[in-house]
Amino acid sequence: MRRTETSACPLDCPDACSLAVVVDDAKKDANNYSSQLVSLDGDHRNPLTDGFICTKVRSFARHVYGDERLRHPLVRVGAKGEAKFERVGWDTALERVATELRRARDEHGGESILPLCYGGSNGALTQDSVDARLFHRLGASRLARTVCAAATGAAAEGLYGKMPGVALGDLEHASYIVLWGVNPSASGIHLVPPIQRARKRGAKLVVVDPRRTPLARTADLHLAPRPGTDVVVALAVIDWLFAHGRADAAFLAAHASGVDELARRAARWPIPLAAKEADVPAELLERFAREYADASPAVVRCGWGVERNRNGGSSVAAILALPAVAGKFGVRGGGYTMSNARMLALDASRAAAEPAPATRKINMNLLGRTLLASDEPPVRVLFVYNANPLATLPRQDLVRAGLAREDLFTVVFDQVLTDTARWADVVLPATTFLEHDELRTGYGAMVVQRSRPVIDRVGESRPNYEVFAELCDRLDLSRPSDPRSPDELVAAVLAASPHGERIAAALAASDVALPEPESPVQFVDHGPRTPDGRIQLCPPALDRAAPAGLYGYVPAPVDPRWPLTLISPASGRTISSTLGQLVRGPAAVVLHPSDAASRGIAPRDRVRVRSEFGDVHCVAAVSDDVRPGVAMLPKGLWSRHTEDGATANTLCPDGLTDLGGGATFNDARVEVEKLPA
Repeated sequence: MRRTETSACPLDCPDACSLAVVVDDAKKDANNYSSQLVSLDGDHRNPLTDGFICTKVRSFARHVYGDERLRHPLVRVGAKGEAKFERVGWDTALERVATELRRARDEHGGESILPLCYGGSNGALTQDSVDARLFHRLGASRLARTVCAAATGAAAEGLYGKMPGVALGDLEHASYIVLWGVNPSASGIHLVPPIQRARKRGAKLVVVDPRRTPLARTADLHLAPRPGTDVVVALAVIDWLFAHGRADAAFLAAHASGVDELARRAARWPIPLAAKEADVPAELLERFAREYADASPAVVRCGWGVERNRNGGSSVAAILALPAVAGKFGVRGGGYTMSNARMLALDASRAAAEPAPATRKINMNLLGRTLLASDEPPVRVLFVYNANPLATLPRQDLVRAGLAREDLFTVVFDQVLTDTARWADVVLPATTFLEHDELRTGYGAMVVQRSRPVIDRVGESRPNYEVFAELCDRLDLSRPSDPRSPDELVAAVLAASPHGERIAAALAASDVALPEPESPVQFVDHGPRTPDGRIQLCPPALDRAAPAGLYGYVPAPVDPRWPLTLISPASGRTISSTLGQLVRGPAAVVLHPSDAASRGIAPRDRVRVRSEFGDVHCVAAVSDDVRPGVAMLPKGLWSRHTEDGATANTLCPDGLTDLGGGATFNDARVEVEKLPA
């Protein structure tokens, strides 16, 4: 018998889709499932979902029931990296993990334990709740989760505090839409319909991106700056606004501080100079500035691609300053939008029931260096969950060498046998979001959703909150007052929220809670959440933090050995590295026709992509969708997608962004060579 249940997608995407899940209670296979997933589709409980979902999630059954799904705990029996394991029971596996955690704490101190998780695809029950309880009580090292959104978060908070952005659906009310470093066609597809509706009403679309994305192909204006030069492009527009009397002086006087200093710094980059540095036509850059000044409502959707370089934080700050200088706030569809998670923010620390200790903090972008360092105490236990660091963090060579340490005990708790799991000593099978309870805030869509299990657990998989609670028990770290069940954890999380009672009431009625108002207008419903309630255009803290000062520009190093800039954007087939096991066929590095021709490279040729850190052997693709001087190899690839098992993050430096300590993937400099047939 088939039935339809409701759920919510927690995967790392701004849209937070509400789902209709068709389940078959009669179908049984060799694993004796009593309720099995048949299909997934979108429903309308989240207004942004609009009844459709991406193809990645639509085919999620392949992930749930695929051959590579982990069904039982495993322990290593071969050499590290060989992925030779034997099946064991949960009791054996957890006792082994607890023994190693206890040994590391007792012999080397709690800081010798490093939990490594990112959690973009997890909610308040499976990230920073019971897991945090375990590691806090062990006194483990803390992780700075900076691989994404660190620089953007620092810039946005410095200028505006935690001010909510324009609701994604409200882009349909804009007459001028700027997509800067974001590709909704691959990540966040529900932004596309509001943009299309706006354009039918006559709105103009501008895309700023070094590649020609699907929306850039149909845009009214596409600017393709060199990666890393977004800051000078945005400052040039700001300078034009001030120089031509188009800055909104009244708005700035009433709502902003640091105006004169921003104008002074922007004056370093008049349009001709910025256009030359960014390699964009000066006349198009001036057209952009003029059209943006003239339009209302005008909205900037700033994506996370902008931050992935040495100038990332200053770039985002300059982009977010645009609507303040031009006076674009105060109307529906005007202003900026990035992450709106803060509208109904959830804090899982109450569910953790243990404050974070004052232990050392390790930047996840430096994992490889950390694992190989001689610092005291060295990392003795690495506990990986909600992450696949070998496939996602920079300097893959160092991460792999660290995982190969014989004195490092590695636990990987995941749904499938990832590249990282192949190096583990113990592998624990995790449930998917369809098999456990979750509470999730959208970070683009303004929504909180409660989802419950709708299918039986596959094999012996278990959810995070159960496994970490049992490890607390085995290590004598549990307390009678600790929330443990999903309902107790949800109640604890909501108790810590200023909107908790209202959210709880809404979730009881429909498993979906929306903010009030659902589509807030910046500077009408919400203003800056800075200490003085004003926009800080040159906040001193950010100015001190940035090595070249806020809005400082550090040009790319020039080295004739590495003439191409490598970018590694999101793929339409994976969510970071999640679902990578389902991607078939070899990876392709994309070159502009002129760059391919000068190297004698044709489509489907075998090539070697080289940087100072390593090589990737793959095939070539040729397209003018990337600008000259840029090579593109998607992020989230697995070792199976290249000839030599290396992926884009092999080629990337582990330098940090100017703000927030974020990753600088787009600072990779490479050469591409044809391999012998």
